[in-house]
Amino acid sequence: MSTAYAELTQAMQLYFDGFHNGDVATLQKVFHPSCHLITGVGGSLIDDAMDAVYARVRGRTSPAKAGQPRHDQIVSIHLAGPETALVTCRIAIEPKLFTDYLNFVKLDGEWRIVSKVFGWVRLEDAAGAHAAPAAQAAE
Repeated sequence: MSTAYAELTQAMQLYFDGFHNGDVATLQKVFHPSCHLITGVGGSLIDDAMDAVYARVRGRTSPAKAGQPRHDQIVSIHLAGPETALVTCRIAIEPKLFTDYLNFVKLDGEWRIVSKVFGWVRLEDAAGAHAAPAAQAAE
């Protein structure tokens, strides 16, 4: 487990870079194909498979291309053993600041996101939460 935090941090860089650059190929390196993204924002359950997520990423102007600043932050990494982890992070795609709960499993030597639950607030309402530098907290 001594390398798990460094490995998860590297996986998170793929996550952050993939969304910021709108790069589906990079995202596919960190998301397991059977992953689902789930939210209850607005009071209704939304459960998207990766095909729908990738279609959205391909269909929008990337934050990088739009000149949006990055607000990437690893809030915490919780290991539940050598093959399972929960990473909490923040990432922005304007005008939204997302808080993501990413369940990782180490498969064939690589950390992959197998499920994601998320919520968001408008960046302007985040009251400085997005201004914090990237940090890593571990338990």
